[in-house]
Amino acid sequence: QVQLVESGGGLVQAGGSLRLSCAASGRTFTNSFKGWFRQAPGKEREFVAFINWSGAFTDYNYSMKGRFTISRDNAKNMVYLQMNDLKPEDTGVYYCAAGPYGSRQDWQYSGWGQGTQVTVSS
Repeated sequence: QVQLVESGGGLVQAGGSLRLSCAASGRTFTNSFKGWFRQAPGKEREFVAFINWSGAFTDYNYSMKGRFTISRDNAKNMVYLQMNDLKPEDTGVYYCAAGPYGSRQDWQYSGWGQGTQVTVSS
């Protein structure tokens, strides 16, 4: 089991920035890939980014690449998502996930956090 807790969400104006954090605990060696997903009410969960165990390999949703940056600090068991130039369409609940695969598909992740709300005003 992998326990994940997200933090750092909040209300921000369009063009602003936020940094989300994900604290991981438990068995993190097997589920070494970490991903970020987001979901707005009534919409399907959307892939944001993932990162491998070392941080050397990352992948992004094309619409967010360049604005969002995923990183990790294994010594602290932390994963981060730096979000810049935020837009109203970025509004949603952001989830941290852990899994054995480098995947853009949510069902391939084994553990999920509770989510943190990000609201971007126009």
